[in-house]
Amino acid sequence: MSRAPRILLSAGEASGDRLGAGLALALRALRPDAELFGMGGERMAAAGVRLLARSSDVAVVGITEVLGRLPALLRARRALALALEAEQPDLFVPIDFPDFHLRLVPRAARAGTRVVYFVSPQIWAWRRGRIRAIRRHVARMLVLFPFEAAFYEAAGVPVTFVGHPVVDDPTAAAPLEELTRRAGLEPGRPTVALLPGSRPSEVGRLLPVLLGAASILAARRPAPQFLVPLAPGLEPTLVTARIAGSGVERVHAHAGDFPAILAGCVAGAVTSGTASLEAALAGLPMVVVYRMAPLSYAVGRLLVRVEHVALPNLVAGGRVVPELIQGQCTARSVAARLAELLDRPDLRDRVRADLARVRARLGHPGVFARAARAVLAELPAATC
Repeated sequence: MSRAPRILLSAGEASGDRLGAGLALALRALRPDAELFGMGGERMAAAGVRLLARSSDVAVVGITEVLGRLPALLRARRALALALEAEQPDLFVPIDFPDFHLRLVPRAARAGTRVVYFVSPQIWAWRRGRIRAIRRHVARMLVLFPFEAAFYEAAGVPVTFVGHPVVDDPTAAAPLEELTRRAGLEPGRPTVALLPGSRPSEVGRLLPVLLGAASILAARRPAPQFLVPLAPGLEPTLVTARIAGSGVERVHAHAGDFPAILAGCVAGAVTSGTASLEAALAGLPMVVVYRMAPLSYAVGRLLVRVEHVALPNLVAGGRVVPELIQGQCTARSVAARLAELLDRPDLRDRVRADLARVRARLGHPGVFARAARAVLAELPAATC
């Protein structure tokens, strides 16, 4: 008779918590007896993961920003290292967050725990030397993009392409008219989406730029209204106070209904990251924007080895949406790109056609079920 599998899951920020929760629910559907524990947030806890550390304590982006979270990062790493030794899980499943997790992977291997990594570190973009540690210690890499699978196959790392979770939409969207009403938007008036990100630091750097672009557009065109979707977990006043202080009219902040509500927008300025993929699935003609702390960007620029930053462009293998990064990301340049989309229906149609091809490359629904099957396939025989 097989024994119950013991799986250590670890996610280090809000996006990882969502991924970890989806994976945990899929694992429980296949193995209700599985014991799941590790690091995560509220979603993973609700999915039945016993938390040893909280992802909200360690979530951080950028090189300079990590310093303020260093004590919490060290405490969390110590807790997981002790769990690897004391609780002897059958599998360790790190979820993204590579600078934290790749230091734990060798310890898992030394403890006799197989490692299945869910969501690839972006070693295809920078710090490719990390592939040696991955090849040595990771039993299988589960990747979200097809180009990542090709990269790992060439590097000799066992890999499974499971698809991207943005293709799984468990909620039925309300009719567009109802979504428009919920958001306080005026039917028939062209809507421009402004997405400054989900982290306070991103909002602080990007929202003033996007509101500046909105001000320029509103001064030249009386028609547009602007929608700022509020990311889950983000304090609303971080957005609403800036909107109120901007003096720009017809800017509406709205929580929920994302990304379905983007289908009613004519154009958008979207922060780089998963939000750009969600906007791509909604067929939103967009410009992708991003700003980092200056030192983090300067160091990253020396190390990054990809032509594109925006995920839709990376998936497409070419530029289908413009990118305005760091110094290029100004209110004037964002407004110019948005104006071009507003003024040219032919350009919007071409971008939508390109984004449809991006959508086709992201896989099919059932991402978490595929990931869970790949994880369980790595269990030792005693648990099967």
